[in-house]
Amino acid sequence: MTPKSSLIPVTLLTGFLGSGKTTVLSHLVRQPELADALVIINEFGEMALDHLLVAHSTENLVMEMSSGCLCCTIRGDLVQTLRDITWRFSRGGQRQFRRVLIETTGLADPAPIIHTLMTHPQIAPKYRLDGIVTTVDLAAGMHTLDSHPEAVKQAAMADALLLTKDDLATDAQRTALLRRLDGINPAAPRWTVSNGEIAPAKVLDLGLFSVQGKAPDVERWLREEAYAESAPHGHAHDGLDHHQGHHDHGDDDRHRHGHAHGHEHDGHDGHDHHDVNRHDDHIRAFCFAVDDPIPEEMLPAWLDVLMAFVGSNILRVKGILNVEGHEAPIVVHGVQHIFHPPVPLPAWPGEDRRSRLVFITRDVDREAIEATFQAFRQVLPQALERAA
Repeated sequence: MTPKSSLIPVTLLTGFLGSGKTTVLSHLVRQPELADALVIINEFGEMALDHLLVAHSTENLVMEMSSGCLCCTIRGDLVQTLRDITWRFSRGGQRQFRRVLIETTGLADPAPIIHTLMTHPQIAPKYRLDGIVTTVDLAAGMHTLDSHPEAVKQAAMADALLLTKDDLATDAQRTALLRRLDGINPAAPRWTVSNGEIAPAKVLDLGLFSVQGKAPDVERWLREEAYAESAPHGHAHDGLDHHQGHHDHGDDDRHRHGHAHGHEHDGHDGHDHHDVNRHDDHIRAFCFAVDDPIPEEMLPAWLDVLMAFVGSNILRVKGILNVEGHEAPIVVHGVQHIFHPPVPLPAWPGEDRRSRLVFITRDVDREAIEATFQAFRQVLPQALERAA
């Protein structure tokens, strides 16, 4: 089996129409850190990319099945592009790129591309998802999120959020959007982007297996502290700590409203949360911890049932699990109803040996997830006893 760290990392750059992602891409591809990147774009625009390795793809990302279900597959041309670029862009049998950057269309759902990277028999052995980076327009973002569920999903699934058009946004627009993003995706770091300029380090190597030979940074990947439940304000979708404790990196060019944004949240009042409820995006973000080791037989059965019943509404799951019979932790990562095969880590990252799972869901509450887990925990021993 190919080590995770040796697979080709893929970064998805997504964001709604007009949110500035092409400007960001145009800046990024000129940085030394992306000199060995291959860029896949949906449409040729005005960008001068002649000096770069560029593959053009016109994939139709989401197809509706007769049942009305959105199929988590992508049409063959992106698959073919990913399959072919390793030899199309090679010299003397040596691949000429080290990473891939895919700019999706503004209406694109990121899930089908992720599913392809995770499960396609010709793609999964070569590539791994490094991160989803989503551009959000500070000026028009609230209207976009109100009008387009796809934009909410793009923001919810992001590993990093790039806040654009800051010069066009009023203080009120900025504050409202940042508060709303607290509920949609509390864990993703946010960076203000001016004229598309962003340091590559902020959008690359976001995955768990990002650097070959380096121990996986579980805390950074999981960011469970962002989901802390220290704000029980009585709202069904509010199992989150709205204080932005995850804005703690100290970088000078981190979102420059970060401090003011944090203070906005120190004095919660009814008006703040009335705003949040008025724009209910149906997104729930929470962390679910289990104190005792999980029986090995229970894990796949629970995940299968969870995916079968509510899989399409579980946007992302990340977890580090203490499984019976395993000294080291097991990492899981799921997107909608598809889970990556569990991966063992070399060692626990710290003293905490609890299993921790972070969920971003659509209309699936923490209580429902906990109830299925507890039901399995009670029923499984009896079922195994009967089977024996």
